[in-house]
Amino acid sequence: MCLIVFDWRPRASAGALFTLAANRDEFLRRTADPLHWWSAADDVTSPGSSATGVLAGRDLVGGGTWLGMTRSGRFAALTNYRAPKDMRPDAPTRGTLVSRWLTGAQGLPDTPLGYLDEIARSGDLYNGFNLIVGDWARRELAWYCNRADRAPALLPEGTHGISNAVLDTPWPKLVRKRAELAQLAGGDAQVPLARLVEMMRDPQVAPDRDLPATGIPLERERALSAAFIETPDYGTRGTTALRVTLRGALLDVEALERSDDDGSHRVVRPGAYERHETYTIERG
Repeated sequence: MCLIVFDWRPRASAGALFTLAANRDEFLRRTADPLHWWSAADDVTSPGSSATGVLAGRDLVGGGTWLGMTRSGRFAALTNYRAPKDMRPDAPTRGTLVSRWLTGAQGLPDTPLGYLDEIARSGDLYNGFNLIVGDWARRELAWYCNRADRAPALLPEGTHGISNAVLDTPWPKLVRKRAELAQLAGGDAQVPLARLVEMMRDPQVAPDRDLPATGIPLERERALSAAFIETPDYGTRGTTALRVTLRGALLDVEALERSDDDGSHRVVRPGAYERHETYTIERG
């Protein structure tokens, strides 16, 4: 993922607990499976874990995934931290940081903050990343960036955003989409997920004066400043909208993904293939 905005209300007694809109940006040549319920064959990265009950896409190159959730209420999402001079080709794939939480890999803590504390012990082995992990049933959501001078921490209530820098870094597209999500989520807890998807499919680029300097050429920086990226070799491959709603002792989960791949790995631009999933979590 390269742009995630989310509204988090852990103290809510009714209505939306968590609302998210996210774009996955990736090279067009990199194959992946779209959002689906995993089988045992989908998780080849965590021996002894269980992939059943996981709803996520799957990276067919490095393994793992970029965003996913489970029937028990676990959630995780990842963005890369843009630091081209620090990239190491021999670093382990970052997508397994998401899948290991979702599948409950053996020997790892079962709370969001505990899991991130464990990941932080070896965080310097990886290329730069932001990782959000949560447990909706526990009402806990935590964040860690291995390029930030901060320890993993639980996230406070509010509307947040992550792109390819640390949490809430004011890049133009993040500021714009975070504000739009705050307005939509605040005005209507049941805003259609399709509207959140459309919100994220915005090709507007930022003025040059507002662009960050991340070590890439200006033309590339300009192209990547759009929420919805389109270049000949790289772009927004899919958009996910997600809402978790409180209903008494239950949590209703609704997810919508629109992507450029119908599962056959033939990329069609702009992507219009949709997958819609709903399920319910019983809180203990």
